[in-house]
Amino acid sequence: MHIVVMGAGGVGGYFGGKLARAGEAVTMVARGAHADAIRYRGLRVRSMIEGEWLAKPEVATSLEGRPRADAVVLSVKGFDTARALETIRPVVGRDTPVLTLQNGVDGPEKIDAALGAGHALGGAAYVFATIESPGVVAHRFLGRIVLGEMDGRLTPRVERLRDALANAGVPVEVSTEIRRVLWEKYLFICAQAGMTALTRASTGVIRPVPETWRMYRMMLEELAALGARAGAGMAADVVETIMKTAAALGPETTSSLHHDLLQGKRLELETLHGHAVRLGERLGVPTPMLFAVYAALKPHAAGQVAEGRAAAPEGRAAAPEGRAAAPEGRQG
Repeated sequence: MHIVVMGAGGVGGYFGGKLARAGEAVTMVARGAHADAIRYRGLRVRSMIEGEWLAKPEVATSLEGRPRADAVVLSVKGFDTARALETIRPVVGRDTPVLTLQNGVDGPEKIDAALGAGHALGGAAYVFATIESPGVVAHRFLGRIVLGEMDGRLTPRVERLRDALANAGVPVEVSTEIRRVLWEKYLFICAQAGMTALTRASTGVIRPVPETWRMYRMMLEELAALGARAGAGMAADVVETIMKTAAALGPETTSSLHHDLLQGKRLELETLHGHAVRLGERLGVPTPMLFAVYAALKPHAAGQVAEGRAAAPEGRAAAPEGRAAAPEGRQG
């Protein structure tokens, strides 16, 4: 398959690199020093699970004049979605699926609005990977994908993507309820990212404090009510299930939102908490805890220099010393 990976950060680099290493015709869209390094030296993945390996995808900064893609993997952060969709437009044919591996729940709607109904595939990536340096992706843990058609059908294009990922050694599952999957992941990300960023603390610091652990749950309860009103189809015990997952996280875990905040980088706040607050207003669901997180982090949303420390250069995302982020799926 000719697969275009839009966004060569942690998630796109890791999964795109695996596809390229397995022999798929991968075109990876990247920028700046990261693109140059991949073009001339290949993409190096340093995995704490799989060891170190090298892939050599084709690299592009523009897709004008490129052949049509059999599939596109969209793995940019939420605030880059509009630009990314314009970038991939030249390679998207009438039947080209665009698989979003982004955080949040509104990616498929944005894809179909920009490119035409029926292009979007829902996808949830469970992985933690970041750009360590130009041309190098650090993979810390997990590496699984769940994908599916938004209408629940099992289609040939989903099966082709599943098979390509499986052949590349990616644990992959097709879901006929991908909207539910996206929402369940959204609940966890919003609570984990919100609390670790708001407190500037790791999970091991948050859990023993009754007030912060209660706020974690209250955000989940608000999101579950939102999902129920939006028809996401989540189980009645989704909050308890996620709380058990959170209780089992390593004490050092934080989130990519926490990491980006400390690094003075632009935040994915609108995709996460901002979307929930706006949806709550539209559907008549109160979201006071989500609004509190959103309001408190909004002054930092555009990124800034943190405490006299220069913000990380574009394309770099090394984890703060001694900290690991919770698996959010869109870290690049």
